[in-house]
Amino acid sequence: MTVQTERPPSGPADVRKTDGGASGGAAKRAAARAGGLTPYLLLLPACAATVLLLGWPLVKDVLLSFQNLNMGQLIQHVTEWNGVDNYKETLTNEDFWRVTVRSILFAAVNVVLIMVLGTLIGLLLARLGKRMRFTLLLGLILAWAMPIVAATTVYKWLFAQRFGVVNWVLDKLGWHSMADYSWTSSQMSTFFVVTLLIVWMSIPFVAINLYAATTTISKELYEAASLDGAGAWRSFTTVTMPFLRPFLFATTFLEIIWVFKAFTQVYLINEGGPNRLTEILPVYAYVEGVGNQHYGMGAAIAVLTILILLGLTSYYLRIVLKQGEDEL
Repeated sequence: MTVQTERPPSGPADVRKTDGGASGGAAKRAAARAGGLTPYLLLLPACAATVLLLGWPLVKDVLLSFQNLNMGQLIQHVTEWNGVDNYKETLTNEDFWRVTVRSILFAAVNVVLIMVLGTLIGLLLARLGKRMRFTLLLGLILAWAMPIVAATTVYKWLFAQRFGVVNWVLDKLGWHSMADYSWTSSQMSTFFVVTLLIVWMSIPFVAINLYAATTTISKELYEAASLDGAGAWRSFTTVTMPFLRPFLFATTFLEIIWVFKAFTQVYLINEGGPNRLTEILPVYAYVEGVGNQHYGMGAAIAVLTILILLGLTSYYLRIVLKQGEDEL
């Protein structure tokens, strides 16, 4: 007796299996594409807000820089285009170049002081005990959180001519000629007050960043350096600095931008005086544009200020990238 066994047809099952695998692979690819788009979707609101709040005003400023706009045109609602006349007049004006050099020197001095003092305080934070570190961090955060206008007002009170605390302290210490000294009567003394204010407000950002960077350094590296006979200075140069260098580069880049556009502090201390000797480019643009009601001229100065700042920061980034390549 012969028994025949029939094998069930495998075609449809195989087809179904293949179709299921294909659909599963397609679903995985779609999920991967969706996952790749997720970061960009999350960044989209911030990018849209940036374009709306910064991009559009920048475009309007550029358009305004090609117009002859003063109070008469504003009242009559007239748009008078004058091409590049505002740029020609600005670039051929000695005052513009004098203010530009002053702004670069002012930013360089402030950034150097901020980075040196901020780095020292950041390293100090890493070596303090918990209580002293908490106290110092609290003071830094309070100084950092103070609004710019409020901080500038406090400094104006401190350095006031008749009732300022600084003059009173100097008088009590024996400098009686400083009892009625006007800190805003000369260029250098006004810049001293402004620099002290900007450095005081900027140090917390640098110090806290550098302290956070030191917490990422493994203690085993210091132990290995000490076993090799390295002292405090050698441990700093061979262990600490390589880890802090990226943070220092990034922080310096941000401080250059922040100091270069320090309008509020300079203007509120003495409105760019005396005799416009402490004007930097943002203040110069405001005085020429709004103060003298040459709005097209002020817009052209603002655009040139942005270009100068871009040139300085790109030069700095080129140096940083070159150093990074040399280290590799």
